[in-house]
Amino acid sequence: MIAIIDYKMGNLRSVKNALSKLGAEYTVTDDPAAIIAADKVLLPGVGYAAQAMANLRERGLVEVIRGLRQPVLGICIGMQVLCRYSEEGDTPCLDVFDTDVRLFKAQEGLKVPHMGWNSISNLDSKLFKGVDEGSYVYFVHSYRPGLCQDTIATSNHGGLFSAALKYENFYGTQFHPEKSGDVGERILSNFLAL
Repeated sequence: MIAIIDYKMGNLRSVKNALSKLGAEYTVTDDPAAIIAADKVLLPGVGYAAQAMANLRERGLVEVIRGLRQPVLGICIGMQVLCRYSEEGDTPCLDVFDTDVRLFKAQEGLKVPHMGWNSISNLDSKLFKGVDEGSYVYFVHSYRPGLCQDTIATSNHGGLFSAALKYENFYGTQFHPEKSGDVGERILSNFLAL
């Protein structure tokens, strides 16, 4: 059973639809016991980092998430809160991934938020088994995690940033696999197979 953590940061419908398409059994929950008992855990979300962390704290999930030993996948803001810190709201985060999340630097011709399809490169994980270098995935974000030892995929928008991260059993994608067509479906399928 897959636990989708519901911490009121939206985007659950498209994640549920993607898992249903793959035939996966899931539950949407904020119950610590159900999350701990799950085979795999998804931490999706869109929105504001400070609010995301406040919602996790309010539900008593900060230490629960940090203590998980099964595969965990953070998506978009779900990945960002797994990092050390976010500039968005000057927010200390869960400190799983060894990087900080920063606003894209203003540059002439650079659109922020980074919204739409962009390629991923430097793929270095079982999460990307069968995914071609340079494949396109769907992004919607104004803040991005920096490159670090946990980086397993990069993308370029005014400079390289971590498109995906991994530390031990924790994985994260800045892009939305649930909105990334066949490539995203393959990535989610790979996660389910871990």
